[in-house]
Amino acid sequence: MVFRMSGIVKRFGGLVALNHVDFEVADSEVMALVGDNGAGKSTLIKTMSGAHVPDEGEIRMLGEIVRFRSPQDAWKSGVATIYQELALAGKMTVVDNIFLGREIKRPRLGIPFLDLQAMRNRTTELLAQLDVHVPSIDSWVEQMSGGQRQGVAIARALNMDARLIIMDEPTAALAVAEVRKVLDFVVRLRQQGKSVVLISHNIQDVFEVSDRISVMRHGRCIAVRETRKTTPQEIIGLITGAHEVRAVAS
Repeated sequence: MVFRMSGIVKRFGGLVALNHVDFEVADSEVMALVGDNGAGKSTLIKTMSGAHVPDEGEIRMLGEIVRFRSPQDAWKSGVATIYQELALAGKMTVVDNIFLGREIKRPRLGIPFLDLQAMRNRTTELLAQLDVHVPSIDSWVEQMSGGQRQGVAIARALNMDARLIIMDEPTAALAVAEVRKVLDFVVRLRQQGKSVVLISHNIQDVFEVSDRISVMRHGRCIAVRETRKTTPQEIIGLITGAHEVRAVAS
């Protein structure tokens, strides 16, 4: 497994937000994470990304035990999170956003200067890998569509050498054509050997691109299903509690 969480507990005062959660993602897999509001999805992904530190449990990345005390720790281990808000700098260019905090520098006479051409070349390469089309890599991100901004955020994650990419509601509030493009991004990531955690309320999107589906309810991961062996009706029933939980399937 690329990523594995075992027995994760997270408390906020007297509230147990995560109750002994087990969660794993295989190599080159799209794992969907679904659940109703308040099920614990947000707390889980924040724990995966280093924004929250678990009170109990173990996290392994590529088989090695890791301890994420901050998002920077997660990034260094190859975990990148793309939140719904994207956290892009609107009044900066595509190149600037992709290399923000990771600028390529080349020394001249002992003084480090930004290697602008190298960053432009790398940006063009990353966008081509994802088939992202933008007006110009020198365009401000705020001038782009929601799908294009998602593409820039994913390209930034790839530039960080992320092995696991967590995508929080990437198709929310997008037009149909934009949704199609973002789902294509997810498929391309899997084809390139990346693992993806896809958090979504859109069951149709989940069934279109995921390999497995983890269902959360009341702070627990109550079921895992292979997408091709389950149905939307079963998943919705598990989310709402209307469906009896069978043994967790791998």
